[in-house]
Amino acid sequence: MPVKRTGLGKGLDALIPAGDSAFPASGIRHLPINEIKPNPRQPRSRFDSSELVELAASIQEHGVIQPLLVTQSIVPGEYTLIAGERRLQASRIAGLETVPVIIREATEQQLLEIAIIENVQRADLNPVETAVAYRQLAEDFQLSHDEIARKVGKSRVAISNTLRLLKVSMPVLQAMLDRKITEGHARALLGLAHEPAQVQALKTIVDKGYTVRQAEELVRKLNGKKTPPPAKPGQPPEVKALEDQLRTRLGTRVSLNHKDGSGTLTIHYYSEEELNALVEQLLEA
Repeated sequence: MPVKRTGLGKGLDALIPAGDSAFPASGIRHLPINEIKPNPRQPRSRFDSSELVELAASIQEHGVIQPLLVTQSIVPGEYTLIAGERRLQASRIAGLETVPVIIREATEQQLLEIAIIENVQRADLNPVETAVAYRQLAEDFQLSHDEIARKVGKSRVAISNTLRLLKVSMPVLQAMLDRKITEGHARALLGLAHEPAQVQALKTIVDKGYTVRQAEELVRKLNGKKTPPPAKPGQPPEVKALEDQLRTRLGTRVSLNHKDGSGTLTIHYYSEEELNALVEQLLEA
């Protein structure tokens, strides 16, 4: 019985045949590896060298199990990679002369869409790379946030929230790329309107190893806002876990006080734009 693909997988179905064997032998060719050029729309800018070496070792032992997806280039005898950048790089490391491929037609837009889908499925893109890729779809191909959401299997609010990350200063973006801070830290820093304040707060966060919650408190203090009283001690772990889930889902500070079946849920925001995004997200849900 064919495997039904859902969510992000829908984007690949248009280019990859489905069925008991996702890659029927008749559709596979072996191409010289030097004829395959990188996807110019590849959103992922960094690859872990140790992971590539491990994959290369596996390829040396077992071969390339999942064929690469390529499209014919405008240059005769050349092909452009659609999906499989890690496999291509690892195959080069492994010393392969040819690799198995499936050849499909693809537009410039599809080159970007499929590359995003492949990486997001494996959580390979960091937040900055994802945001830049979404911006390409929006600006280069005039796609709305709704259209991007449908193509990559995300909610429209998730697309908008990710794109908002590009509004932070360059030092903050670089810190995310270098994995010195998380997406949650960057969202907190969006609450500071000016770059010098963001950079100073970033230094404090990195130097002191602040958690996302501590970063949110720092931003509140720098904005001259009174810090709300901490939750009473003895908060059950399941309540704390739910609070963390809400914070991750909404992308902002959330305070949950629950006792005997009742309590209060406080959602914090740091700008009019963030308030509008929260209202939109809650009403959409």
